[in-house]
Amino acid sequence: MRVAFFSPMPPSPSGIADYSQALLEHLKRLVEIEVFSDASRAFHREEFDLALYQVGNNPHHAFTYETALQHPGVVVMHESNLHHLIADLTIRRGDWNAYLQEAEFNGGRQALEYAQRVKALEVGPDYEGLPMTRRLLESSEALIVHSRFMQEEMRSAGFEGPIARIPHGAWIPDIDRQAYRERLGLDETTPLVGIFGFLKSYKRIAESLRAFRRLLRVEPRAKMILVGERHPDFPVDSLIRTMDLGAHVRVVGFTPIEDFSGFVAACDIVLNLRYPTVGETSGSLLRALGLGRAVLVSDVGAFHELPDSICLKVPVGAAEEDLIFEYLNLLVSRPEVAREFGARARAYAEREAEWDTAACRYASFLHALAEGREWEEPLEQTDGPEAEQAATVEPEYVAGWAANASAKQYVETHKSRLGRTLEITPPGGPEDRILEMGAYLQITPALRTRLGYGTVRGSYYGPAGRIDRRTAVSQDGETFYCEIDHFDAEKDRFPYDDGYFATVLCCELIEHLFSDPMHMMSEVHRILKPGGHLVLTTPNIAALRAVSAILQGFHPGFFHAYIRPSDEGETDARHNREYTPGEVHKLLENSGFSIELLETGPFRDEPAPEHAWVRHLLERYSLDTTLRGDGIYAVGRKTGGVRERYPGWLYS
Repeated sequence: MRVAFFSPMPPSPSGIADYSQALLEHLKRLVEIEVFSDASRAFHREEFDLALYQVGNNPHHAFTYETALQHPGVVVMHESNLHHLIADLTIRRGDWNAYLQEAEFNGGRQALEYAQRVKALEVGPDYEGLPMTRRLLESSEALIVHSRFMQEEMRSAGFEGPIARIPHGAWIPDIDRQAYRERLGLDETTPLVGIFGFLKSYKRIAESLRAFRRLLRVEPRAKMILVGERHPDFPVDSLIRTMDLGAHVRVVGFTPIEDFSGFVAACDIVLNLRYPTVGETSGSLLRALGLGRAVLVSDVGAFHELPDSICLKVPVGAAEEDLIFEYLNLLVSRPEVAREFGARARAYAEREAEWDTAACRYASFLHALAEGREWEEPLEQTDGPEAEQAATVEPEYVAGWAANASAKQYVETHKSRLGRTLEITPPGGPEDRILEMGAYLQITPALRTRLGYGTVRGSYYGPAGRIDRRTAVSQDGETFYCEIDHFDAEKDRFPYDDGYFATVLCCELIEHLFSDPMHMMSEVHRILKPGGHLVLTTPNIAALRAVSAILQGFHPGFFHAYIRPSDEGETDARHNREYTPGEVHKLLENSGFSIELLETGPFRDEPAPEHAWVRHLLERYSLDTTLRGDGIYAVGRKTGGVRERYPGWLYS
């Protein structure tokens, strides 16, 4: 399927340009796309199956809007009002007749009479009362929106065609928060509040400044930044001077997107207040959620749909300023509350607002339209490992397969890790196949007897083509048979057909690889069926234990020491590279997997030193305290092709 994609693109100062750039990175892997951002190239509609238009309410979308009227297609309505765009296409071009015609077409005689007064300079345009969307909606074949609010708005406006609700994606960048606080001249304890995006009055800036002025009476160290382009009709600088806030409030102005995100990360609290709203989903808000900031939103429109657990909602009305102050005071005086909101916000962004998920829904909807069939909105994800019936495998059962005293001791030391691995592994059926890489037959029997897989196979490092046929007998007399294939996971083609397995376990293996882990990941991807699962566990180099070690001058690795050869001259594989949870997340995404579970927990059942002081240090600097357990546990679902064979973060 070929799709013509119309949208402003960076460096256009439009939030939709940034949205389109992020979406295209994922959507291009699923459909063939050609991007049109201006009129510099001719568009021939007959060369494409569908045309997709990203439309917003500002002059940067003029080309997209006009092309959508000339060549109807699928329109992404980012907001329910296009009056500013229409005014730019008519009034600012000196075409008053076109403006009057649009007003009458959208609102009838009463709207025409009002527009004539606008032309006579008696009043300003009725931007809020007249949405100016009728012409576009009547010509569009289908719509995409980001929220239920927008879905209802489009139906109320008279659109009867197909509508897909596809949530806006969230950016989750890696940013050095302290570096941006240093740029602002702030230490780690100074409370920082931020307002982001085009600095217009509808973002409740005046109300926020008044509430912030009250906050200074109880917390005089607090600071505020306003990051975004100044609007000529909103005198934000004079407002700050009038309130005598110059020593505490800085207007940073328009910044490149990298710095924009950096300043979001520098904040403790982000104000994303908006009224009136036209159904827009704020890209600034999605950045704040993805960066784990505590956020205040107006309790209106699409923002009302956000879970109460991830943000604080401010109703618009007489008590608005009072509530903004109370929330600011709460979050500043109790920073642990702000951290809790931020942690839940980031988890929500990772779980519900993945760009890959958005792209998959786009592709599914576009294919349905091209094939002339009805599209069904996907249900909320409930089919991941956590939604499955968790396997209950008693530690004694696993220990019962240990062949000797040494094996029993190993299982006893690692029983928490082995137990959690079985819990997160999706259960199978008689027709399903599972592969355990690096199999020692510790949990391998349970994959059949407890998780229900019909075929269980193991693999181990060794000369390609060798197969060991292993039989184990438990202490209770239960017999288990398994074939172990030998190959080099970093070099050899795995000896299995494409899509052969439903699940692959890669547990405590990737940290041993010497040169090319993505070869292994690519091969695992190949041998998994579409929708199949990869269960990956590995030590966590970013654990509290590791942070404590490096701060005190020791090596942070879990197993960093060289291994002395045995008397027989054999040496077990040592750890070559240990990973952080964020790196495992990227590793799975680069390899064509969506992340269904990513957590940390115990790795060895041994006494451990107290690391509360490390957690306290991280909290003081507002650094992430989640995912700091000794072991990483991850589950990925195969959702697309391998995205990057040699990702830059892993290969030089």
